Amino acid sequence: MLQKLYDWVDERVDVNPIWRDIADHEVPEHVNPAYHFSAFVYCFGGLTFFVTVIQILSGMFLTMYYVPDIENAWNSVYYLQMEVAHGQIVRGMHHWGASVVTVMLFLHTLRVFFQGAYKKPRELNWIVGVLLFFVILGLGFTGYLLPWDNKAYFATQVGLEIAAATPVIGDMLRTLLAGDQSIVGAQTLTRFFAIHVFFLPAVLFGLLGAHFILIRRQGISGPL
Repeated sequence: MLQKLYDWVDERVDVNPIWRDIADHEVPEHVNPAYHFSAFVYCFGGLTFFVTVIQILSGMFLTMYYVPDIENAWNSVYYLQMEVAHGQIVRGMHHWGASVVTVMLFLHTLRVFFQGAYKKPRELNWIVGVLLFFVILGLGFTGYLLPWDNKAYFATQVGLEIAAATPVIGDMLRTLLAGDQSIVGAQTLTRFFAIHVFFLPAVLFGLLGAHFILIRRQGISGPL
């Protein structure tokens, strides 16, 4: 039945050439762990993307129960963990996945840097990768406040003070993140939620698309 459905779609939109262009390409021998044990370092990028997908899927589930206001934020997280089936597992995946994706992205960046994969003609892809790094860090920072517990509150307060100390744009940056309040409050939580769920993911998807297109165009860098 699936084959008939595929043939029906293929007859109308010609899927085969599109699929071959996406999936049918040769993987260089130096990135295949079956040939070289050191090729495992080339897996850091793919593992980072895999964990990012888990973060997106688990985050979508969490937003079905999370309430982004100071009266109900903590209670909604508590309800998710204690009352929703498998909610504690999904939140745990999202919580620890935030750390894992940061570590994997750092390892991927180190691999690219020390193997010189940022050099011509891949300078633009290196810039895209650095921007992705900052987006992931931004997602981690904005997501930290959302449980609305004491640790998240005071950690965010410190983060906002650091942002305010930025030369020239410090005050504007703090106002952007926290609103016109002098302390972390309702505006801060609402803005962090919006940035975490809407703005940064939109930037993330765009940069990931550019990253993959450039990798496909330029190929995987060779060994040293």
